[in-house]
Amino acid sequence: MAITKERKTEIIQQYRRNENDTGSPEVQIALLTARINELTDHLKQHRKDFSSRRGLLKLVSKRNRLLRYVRNKAPQRYLEVVQRLGLRK
Repeated sequence: MAITKERKTEIIQQYRRNENDTGSPEVQIALLTARINELTDHLKQHRKDFSSRRGLLKLVSKRNRLLRYVRNKAPQRYLEVVQRLGLRK
């Protein structure tokens, strides 16, 4: 259920803003999106796993807060992130 180390470094390299960037909001949003997608697939198979469902809701809320922050600080970066990740906003 967790993201592998290789997948995580791949996501960081894809969404980072400079060479040493590992914690910018864009990277955090991309990592949360990957975890959300994996949890969504898990919950399709295990419908009664309510603790994982709660974790999923917490991740979605955290991603929404980060998206709101990026939208307020840099609207152009927000649009780029949403488009690259394929989010509906």
